[in-house]
Amino acid sequence: MGGRHVAVLLGGFSSERPVSLSSGKACADALEVEGFQVTRVDVGRDVSARLADLKPDVVFNALHGPFGEDGTIQGILEYLQIPYTHSGVLASALAMDKSRAKKVADGAGIPVADSRVMNRFAIAGEHPMRPPYVVKPVREGSSFGVVIVKEDQAHPPQIITSSEWRYGDEVMVERYVYGRELTCGVMGDTALGVTEIVPQGHSFYDYDSKYAEGGSKHVIPARISPNLYQKIQTLALRAHQAIGCRGVSRSDFRYDDRFSEEGELIWLEINTQPGMTPTSLVPEMAAHAGYSFGEFLRWMVEDASCLR
Repeated sequence: MGGRHVAVLLGGFSSERPVSLSSGKACADALEVEGFQVTRVDVGRDVSARLADLKPDVVFNALHGPFGEDGTIQGILEYLQIPYTHSGVLASALAMDKSRAKKVADGAGIPVADSRVMNRFAIAGEHPMRPPYVVKPVREGSSFGVVIVKEDQAHPPQIITSSEWRYGDEVMVERYVYGRELTCGVMGDTALGVTEIVPQGHSFYDYDSKYAEGGSKHVIPARISPNLYQKIQTLALRAHQAIGCRGVSRSDFRYDDRFSEEGELIWLEINTQPGMTPTSLVPEMAAHAGYSFGEFLRWMVEDASCLR
């Protein structure tokens, strides 16, 4: 595989452009070290024409957010018949829609929190459910637009109905789940290790916790019981398969152990385009399983295909 031409898609025009630039640079640099011929493609509206001219052997998709992980770029790559990494059109679109992904997960026996999809303006007058709850954009990543409504909050959050809101009119209102943040990656048909994310100076794993230096601490393997560890791995793999993901994905969970050791475990969502710097969660999990960053990326390139 060394010497093959890999086009790394990075940047783009979603809210997550800075994250994608970071992931894409790390992947392109590492793939060059692995011996691949690499072209970095900062994605614009002309990406189809650029790829048709480049004619790469494989596309490594390092985009994040809408267009890059919602099935759109995947459809373009299918049309161009260029093998690509990560999930295909349907799984990408489904995973990006938090509400529909939850319905599929629930149908597969994966525990999820009660939620409802609403127009954001319907929340203006009164609480849509008893606090605490979370309001999320239905189709965004990196915790953009996530608002936690606490138990003692007298009225719904005003930011949701303000002119500053830029995440669409459809939102998901979900019961807030107390507890610890746990996440598990899947690589092909294998669940990787379970990581506990401990935000540093933040109330939850928000954008700054994810990407600011020192924003969070990753503990792998997570300090939980062996039974819970295995259960999370089983559920992460089940979600990956039920939604139809390919390549690499990451499922996020909350674990509330305030009242018993068994506690409550809730699946939150699946990410089909997880961060791809050497210190990102899934590459850390791959390292824990014995893969160097370069070996991990090589596996992803070798796994690339159309009809995903």
